[in-house]
This record gives sequence, C-alpha cells and structure tokens, in this order.
Amino acid sequence: MASNRAITVVGIGGSLREGSQSEHALRAVLAGAESAGASTVEITGERLVLPFYDIAIDERSDAARDLVAAIRAADGLVVVSPGYHGGPSGLVKNALDYVEDLRHDARPYLHGRAVGTVAVAHGWQAAVTTLNQLRTTVHALRGWPTPLGGAVNSVETKFDETGQASDAKVETTLRTIGEQVVDFALR
Repeated sequence: MASNRAITVVGIGGSLREGSQSEHALRAVLAGAESAGASTVEITGERLVLPFYDIAIDERSDAARDLVAAIRAADGLVVVSPGYHGGPSGLVKNALDYVEDLRHDARPYLHGRAVGTVAVAHGWQAAVTTLNQLRTTVHALRGWPTPLGGAVNSVETKFDETGQASDAKVETTLRTIGEQVVDFALR
C-alpha cells in the first residue's frame, strides 16, 4: 500500500576526511533514495563532530540539536560507517547515541523507520563485523534495518572523485539500499 506523501531520508556517516570512501558510499545510497522519490539530507564530516553523548546533560550543541531534529523529522535513515578495528567509528557511534534524545517522542528512538546500513573497511572481516554492529545498534534503537545491508571492502572496490564505485555490483547494492529505505517508508 503506497502513499503519495513526500519522504525524507537522512544520511549519517562518512569520516572526517572529505571525500572518504564511506562518504562516497553514503552518497550512493542517498542517490538510490532520491531515484525512488525521496528528498535527502546528508550529515557528514565536521557536522558529526559532537560532544560525547551524556544523557545526564540536557544542554546540546547546535550541531547536536540539528542532528536530533533531522532524525526526528526523517521517514528513513541511512547510516554508513568506516570500519575501525572491526566496529563503527566513534564519530558515527556517538551520533547514533544522540538518538536517545528521542526517547520521549510520540515516535521514540527510530520507531517505525527503515534504516539502511553500510560499512566500508579495508578487508572483509572489518566490513562485515562493522555492518553487523550497525544493524544491532539500529535494532536496539527500534529501527528496522533494510533487508539488504552493504559491506564494502575498500581493498577491492574504490570510489573515484565523482563518487562512482569501481564495481558495478557494489554501486547497484548501495542504490538498492536507498530504494529499500524509501519503499519501507511509503508503506
């Protein structure tokens, strides 16, 4: 049962390096969401430099308030992290911790939202374990990971300066994840 309402998908991730492989992967997923009719918001790099999340502190930085507001308004999310030692980066994990600020909302945490997850790492082990941890975190936050997740081995697949993946199958997978987020949000 589809709807004609506008869908917004928020993409969170990448690293502090502008044009990183994980940032390009995030943009590929968001391109898939856009091709499925969604408007997208990208929160990457410096916009993810937030104070360590602390539930006991009510005061939030402007960047933290912007992140929480974007997630609150989102119909779906995309989370892409580089794999750091087999898990998501501290930058991405800390951003996800701020979802706790939605605990008292009518739609708490990520309730009712599809979340596409992708991990980009130097090798399959780190890519797959990072993806698994992202999906586990999304479950803990009451989100619905898309059926398809992405593990990108940056030894085998590179993104060029335009963001195009060297492997067409990876490009298709990433775009499909974005499409799945939108498909779920429309239901």
